[in-house]
Amino acid sequence: MTRPTFSLTLTALPEHIDELGHVNNAVWVQWIQQVALAHWYSLADPAHAEAYIWVIVRHEIDYLRPAFAGDQVTGTTWVGDAPQGAKFDRLMEFTNADGKVCVRARTVWAIIDKAAGRPIRVPVEVVAPFMA
Repeated sequence: MTRPTFSLTLTALPEHIDELGHVNNAVWVQWIQQVALAHWYSLADPAHAEAYIWVIVRHEIDYLRPAFAGDQVTGTTWVGDAPQGAKFDRLMEFTNADGKVCVRARTVWAIIDKAAGRPIRVPVEVVAPFMA
């Protein structure tokens, strides 16, 4: 089943570049979080965004080709299969201006009830907009 996607374009700035001259792996992780959260806030019911927060519990990242200072990359994300308990998979690809994949990732997120301060089973109504 194909899920709706969300995309955000980012620019590699000088502070993102490591001693090898390309975007540092840690920056890609920050971008994964940035794109995922932008997706969440673009579709989440405001009451859900107020009540819950998502945290990453696992990353699987394939670094396929570098990006350099000044490069623009587009992060495209979508959700995986139905949630399992508190956990929900998110998939992501970052492509360069030529449309080639630089980074591919699968992250596992857990939902936290802000008031209780602990994980909860993912409510169906929370994920419905991302699964449509």
